[in-house]
Amino acid sequence: MSKVPIRKGKYWVYIVRCKDGTYYTGYTNNLEKRVALHNSGNGAKYVRNKLPVTLAYAKEYRYYKSALNGEKDIKKLSRQKKEELVRKYEIGGTL
Repeated sequence: MSKVPIRKGKYWVYIVRCKDGTYYTGYTNNLEKRVALHNSGNGAKYVRNKLPVTLAYAKEYRYYKSALNGEKDIKKLSRQKKEELVRKYEIGGTL
């Protein structure tokens, strides 16, 4: 039985606010580069016609799997709950 490697490092779950006011949630290991990628039109298909995007929320994780699970959890939230999360982040809440 082979052992699955644990990917350790810095991983981020983030929410960007699109030009039309909608939100997109994703994960990455390079937050600045990912937001720039979205704004260049080469990121997620969902945001390509909703540019520019701005970073609205970010949370750092130590393990890839934790970030993946964090992304899934946020994607399950209602828009109202996402807005609450973003509001806490904007006023300097702890991440």
